[in-house]
Amino acid sequence: MAYWLFKSEPATWSWADQQAKGAVGEEWDGVRNYQARNNMRAMQLGDQAFFYHSQSEKAIVGIVEVCALSHQDSTTEDPRWECVDIRAIRSLTKPVTLHMCKADHRLADMALVKYTRLSVQPVRAEEWGIILELSR
Repeated sequence: MAYWLFKSEPATWSWADQQAKGAVGEEWDGVRNYQARNNMRAMQLGDQAFFYHSQSEKAIVGIVEVCALSHQDSTTEDPRWECVDIRAIRSLTKPVTLHMCKADHRLADMALVKYTRLSVQPVRAEEWGIILELSR
């Protein structure tokens, strides 16, 4: 299993919106960045990801699971753009802010810290464990 992180602006698509979709999940559509698209193409069923609120909150708030492999993004007819479907697994006990991640030297190389603009990014297993530790 691989780990990932999805960023969303809460005013556009919030953690509450994701949770409301239940076990069916929802397309992670509208991504128009090649690196983010390629990350979604690499995902497998059952991969888990952090759900990150960008903009004002700037915090990891939940965990999602990939429930459909990469497929054509339904918001465009352009075949270059694909997406996966994700479903909410659980909320974190305590949100992990970007500030907390930047303050923890163990996360200095995490994509969230180094590549702040990338909307879909990989998370290493060690980073996954540290984030879960910080969320307790």
